[in-house]
Amino acid sequence: MSVDLESLYTDLHTHPELSFQETRTAGVIARHLADLGLEVEEGVGRTGVVTKIDNGPGPVVWLRADMDGLPVQEQTGLPYASTARGTDPAGNTVPVMHACGHDMHVTALIGALERLVATTGEWSGTVVAVFQPAEEYGAGSQAMIADGVLDRYPRPDIVLGQHVTPLPAGTIGVRPGTQMAASDGLTVVLHGRGGHGSRPHSTIDPVVMAAATVMRLQTVVSREVDPRDVAVVTVGSIHAGLKNNIIPAEAKLELSLRYPDDEARARVMSKVERIVRAEAEASGAEQTPTISVDHSLPPTINDPDATSRLTAAFRRAFGEAGVVDPGMFTGSEDVSWFARESGAPLVFWFWGGVDPQTFADAVAGGTVERDIPTNHSPFFAPVMQPTIDRGVENLVVAAREFLD
Repeated sequence: MSVDLESLYTDLHTHPELSFQETRTAGVIARHLADLGLEVEEGVGRTGVVTKIDNGPGPVVWLRADMDGLPVQEQTGLPYASTARGTDPAGNTVPVMHACGHDMHVTALIGALERLVATTGEWSGTVVAVFQPAEEYGAGSQAMIADGVLDRYPRPDIVLGQHVTPLPAGTIGVRPGTQMAASDGLTVVLHGRGGHGSRPHSTIDPVVMAAATVMRLQTVVSREVDPRDVAVVTVGSIHAGLKNNIIPAEAKLELSLRYPDDEARARVMSKVERIVRAEAEASGAEQTPTISVDHSLPPTINDPDATSRLTAAFRRAFGEAGVVDPGMFTGSEDVSWFARESGAPLVFWFWGGVDPQTFADAVAGGTVERDIPTNHSPFFAPVMQPTIDRGVENLVVAAREFLD
């Protein structure tokens, strides 16, 4: 009996789980893989799932899908919309949504494995399928590697992966070289001196310090980076204080930095650190700010030769018009650690999940940014078809291109 991929997708979408908490998701994956007659290892890198198809001599192809959700309140209005709640690392109860499409990634990989199992007479080699946790923390792939996934399974000759994105359904976006940016997540703690809100002169106000820092950080990209270069400095979170008449002792900022390479990283990081420390000094802070790196992701770099080969295969399978160069995405991924740590080439591509007519209308009206929800939006909802079927076909075409 074939897997009902639409039912699988709606089930996963309705029941998202936060990073390193994907126990139900892992169980669903494991049951479907067992139904395909595959041996399954669970708990890899805490909550990851791995399986393989041994099909004689030949290349080893790794296929990867991530599976965690995000702390986002879903607003899609779908009949299968998530109402799930979870507990974040700080102990807060938060809404949870598959706002990045990882439910679609899992569904497509299970569908591709079903197809590959059914056609073992047509190819030779080994397929290793990795269902990775905690991509949103940038930590899941390294957790699986630390758990020995590269030692217990045949090392890859190539690593392949894909991501659903706001392109027209039926479109593939792939390019050689840097496909996605490197990133760092920073936590900055600004240390002030707390006191009564009626006596601000007796304090060193970290709220004002934080406000000045946030505004000054906006000049890193606008005034200190060449307009022809790519860089992003985003302050995504700011926390300070508990009551309106108490000036707190500290304020915390959480930053997301993006860049195309290590040289740009060094430049942007130094500018951010300079501004943070300078604003603290300008505010009369008696303690230097604490700056910590929560995660650091390398750029996602597609191997030129393998990408050229796979792009040609996609064009043969889906037509010239259906394969485009999407440019470098400033989002980041941790899939490349599997390739970097194994010394294998990587090809990572995007596939569209937006109704083609809806997308065309938005382009014609100049409203793409307004009307087409992006990943991480509470309105992000790929159309179920043809997105699922194309996601499956993409992986099958890609795997078969590199197998004998």
